[in-house]
Amino acid sequence: MKNIRITVEYDGTAFAGWQRQSGAIVTVQGEIEAALGTILQENISLAAAGRTDKGVHAKAQIANFLTASSFEPSRIIHSLNSLLPKTIRITNPQEVDPDFHARHSARERQYRYFLLEEPSALYGRFAGCSFGKLDMAIMQNMAALLVGTHDFSAFSKEDRDNPGSICSVRACKWYRYKHYLVLRISADRFLRSMVRYLVDAMISGGKGSLSVEEFSLMLETGVMTSQLNPALPGGLFLWKVSY
Repeated sequence: MKNIRITVEYDGTAFAGWQRQSGAIVTVQGEIEAALGTILQENISLAAAGRTDKGVHAKAQIANFLTASSFEPSRIIHSLNSLLPKTIRITNPQEVDPDFHARHSARERQYRYFLLEEPSALYGRFAGCSFGKLDMAIMQNMAALLVGTHDFSAFSKEDRDNPGSICSVRACKWYRYKHYLVLRISADRFLRSMVRYLVDAMISGGKGSLSVEEFSLMLETGVMTSQLNPALPGGLFLWKVSY
């Protein structure tokens, strides 16, 4: 068996997330596995660095799969891209060591969230919106508090498949890029909807409805003391995975 690693770029707008689901629900993993099954005439199971939610995108998701095929990785990927929808693109195929696992071997994941302060017909497809001006200084203070090891229970959904709520955030900051405010955050792991909850909290901070002190208290106690909702998924990208 060969272990093949691939990089996956996708526009998640029309997908019900990365993870394969039963029934007729369309997912990124499901589309790729079905296409690989057609090419290789095998039942293929993909492992991935992160399970993005419905509507979330990836610039460089990493996945791997095992195959007994004698096809060269480049040939497999050429055929794969011809079968997949235009919203999924596979690059950088390579045969890797048998013990490589896209999820378990990953050391760090980076997400970026693109945010507009006002709605836009042209720029809104890949962005969330705050519907009003934000105080970037306050948001930057909140982002700085996240660096380190914390319990992120207050900023995530329950996930029975991945117990535990402790994550180590390596870097977190906001910056301006063209029309957007962008959050760049890197950590050893992320909980379900964690980045989107954090973005919503920092938007509330930027609007003055959530104080830095209350945000810090939620981070310290793991208790959501102010009502939060995950920010819109269209602004979130799985940006980079490090091994």
